[in-house]
Amino acid sequence: MKVLFAAAAGTLALALAAPASAADLAARPYTKAPPPMIATIYDWSGFYIGVNGGYGSAHTCADIVAVGALPIVPAAADGCHNATGGTVGGQIGYRWQSANWVFGVEGQGNWADFTGRNIGLSTGTDNRSRIDAFGLITGQVGYAWNNVLLYVKGGAAVVGNRFDAYVPPGFVGAGTLLATTRDTARWGGTVGAGVEFGFAPNWTVGFEYDHIFLGHHDTVFTDPAGVSFATARIGQDVDMGLVRVNYRFGGPLIPRY
Repeated sequence: MKVLFAAAAGTLALALAAPASAADLAARPYTKAPPPMIATIYDWSGFYIGVNGGYGSAHTCADIVAVGALPIVPAAADGCHNATGGTVGGQIGYRWQSANWVFGVEGQGNWADFTGRNIGLSTGTDNRSRIDAFGLITGQVGYAWNNVLLYVKGGAAVVGNRFDAYVPPGFVGAGTLLATTRDTARWGGTVGAGVEFGFAPNWTVGFEYDHIFLGHHDTVFTDPAGVSFATARIGQDVDMGLVRVNYRFGGPLIPRY
């Protein structure tokens, strides 16, 4: 009897203990599945405004086609020089992006100080030139790799020029102004290319090369009294390297699954 009683007591104890042990176990927490990965891409669309600065060189050549009212046939070559210096300005534009392609329009205006000189081959005068301003109105086509944009541009250019002829060094009155002329709005064409990097949500920095074609045109030099001195056929081309910083308005990122 004692043996049976002990066995029954043990069985009852196990039966009572089993539910308590199950209750003591902590419930397994529910874990939510992680959300799908979302990549973000840089968005080049929107209006932007910025500043630029750099260095330029204008290659200038002149042929004398008339002295006073007397034509010269053939024209007398008077030589060439490079007018070099710095420039600073600003730009404003709009871009829109389709897949990786970026299209845009831009207006740019710069102050400049491109100066140079040469002694005339036919006149013997100290010929000097200066570009003091220019503007560009261009369209752009580019290809973007996220926050890196490579683009080409082209359009119209307008340049402010001044040309002077002085008594050359080594002569009596050296440095005296003999004749001058100004082109306040000489129009031409421009092409360029650049690369731009998005370094912050709405900020970009880039480097751009531009070439301005100004062709040839006749301009009349007058002496300090306003009397016609000579007519020169002047040809110019301008090359520039610019560093640009832009701020773009609008959202910088687009989510992509």
